[in-house]
Amino acid sequence: MRSIFVHEYLSGGGEMACEAEAAELLPMGLAMRDALLADLLRIPDLNVTCAVSARAGLPLAHPRLTATTAHAGEPAVAFVQRQARAHELAWIVAPESDGLLLAMHEAVGAPGWVGCDAASLRTASSKTATLLALRACGVPTPMDFMVASVAPAGWRWIVKPDDGAGAMATRVHAARDDAAADLARRQAAGLSATAEPFVEGEALSISMLAGPGFVQPLAFNEQQIVIDGGGQLRYLGVRPNAIDRRTDPRATRLHTLALDVQRALPGLRGFVGIDLVWHAERGPVVIEVNPRLTCAYVSLSATLGRNLAEEILLLHGLPEVVDGAP
Repeated sequence: MRSIFVHEYLSGGGEMACEAEAAELLPMGLAMRDALLADLLRIPDLNVTCAVSARAGLPLAHPRLTATTAHAGEPAVAFVQRQARAHELAWIVAPESDGLLLAMHEAVGAPGWVGCDAASLRTASSKTATLLALRACGVPTPMDFMVASVAPAGWRWIVKPDDGAGAMATRVHAARDDAAADLARRQAAGLSATAEPFVEGEALSISMLAGPGFVQPLAFNEQQIVIDGGGQLRYLGVRPNAIDRRTDPRATRLHTLALDVQRALPGLRGFVGIDLVWHAERGPVVIEVNPRLTCAYVSLSATLGRNLAEEILLLHGLPEVVDGAP
């Protein structure tokens, strides 16, 4: 019987500096965790161990599902390392903030890690590094709008954590000078931050499977994002598979974009999300790459009639996990 350890950072006992941010992110983390567990439990001969904590227990009872908790005072990375040693595989759902997802990869080790490789995690953990890597391969990014002739004085600018998760601490400014002042304040406080032109358009995302020389877009999604009166950008959710890949004229360009992103970050593995804006004149502009499960995963297996977790394990060259072979 094969074994896999699943750890969603917040429900598994991980801490964040701001409790309000943790409370906002926890429901999304739980939704991803529970969708993943449901898919994994559909795979015969696979035992699943899931990290739980006082924040959240198991979503269901199942003979092949076991709960485990961190020891008192045990750091999340040490907990993951301990459990990874007791299981053949580890599937971690964690933010890239402060190098956390990369640290989890190092704790697990490449052979048992389900997800992107260390190099792609390192790049994707920085929004600036991601955009530089994409731009070097000709992928449209907000950096293309840095030139005054492309983004004139009236353009809005956005300031956000360079390694942030979701829309946390992300603010849109009416003028570049205001954005520069916001950026300077954050950097003076020792915070990781970046500023870039705010690309106007429809907020979309791509969910895809990736592997060595392989990319398969799964869904083109609509993201529900609003900006409040103070300029704070807020993420309200996603409408998975909202753009028909067969009939929507944007689908071909989105498919090509997914291929281009994988060429720029060839270490992407498994489930990957690409956040983008569809600009009226320039088409798709990539904002960031999420090298892990995203909220769009939650209903995707059911929508597509596929077990995406099973397919991802196959992509990692692990057919024995699926067929139960010794």
